[in-house]
Amino acid sequence: MSQPGKSILLVDDDQEIRELLETYLSRVGFQVRAVADGAAFRQSLCAESADLVILDVMLPDEDGFSLCRWVREHQRFAQVPVIMLTASSDEADRVIGLELGADDYLGKPFSPRELLARIKALLRRAQFSQERSGEVLVFDDWRLDMISHRLFHRDGEEVILSGADFALLKLFLDHPQQILDRDTIGNATRGREVMPLERIVDMAVSRLRQRLRDTDKPPRLIRTVRGSGYQLATTVSVQAGDGR
Repeated sequence: MSQPGKSILLVDDDQEIRELLETYLSRVGFQVRAVADGAAFRQSLCAESADLVILDVMLPDEDGFSLCRWVREHQRFAQVPVIMLTASSDEADRVIGLELGADDYLGKPFSPRELLARIKALLRRAQFSQERSGEVLVFDDWRLDMISHRLFHRDGEEVILSGADFALLKLFLDHPQQILDRDTIGNATRGREVMPLERIVDMAVSRLRQRLRDTDKPPRLIRTVRGSGYQLATTVSVQAGDGR
């Protein structure tokens, strides 16, 4: 079952795909807005936010990468899940999309049922992430406010987190010093297990390391455990939150 009332904003310059997805997703209960180019996407999202956006990489005026970057640079939209539609054979497109903060990707041609499954998984994750604990998690040089989803460094810098960034960081903070395998991370951040050759988890960890300034070689904070997964190598404490 879909989540009644959830809104999806889709941008694709292929009229046939727009009409197909608008009809299919509307039929299962979503409110769908479909536009044909980047300018219309920006205008539509600013006028009315969405619970999830679907970005085609190839557009007539600008590519989906610039739109993804734009979404992630704005606090108002930072937590909105993003699915990118890419050429099925182009690994580079997928890597770039993930680096820019896309939550998932789907190669063309694709099955509408597979897209629907990805949408539902990301919306379930987003709903779970919105549960408020009223706490601030403190680790290393950072503070994560669980109410506002805001991340602060001790020098005062605030880092904007996407929904996937937040879900992954929260997973590590819930399991400090523990080794987390790729399927555990995939389920927590994408709502699904990852396929053997997918780089989606590795790219998500790399992106989070950048957010946490964890760029030493080898990384100091989020360690790679070869053949097993990843480990947050620090302690975590809990403070009462102020929701600022």
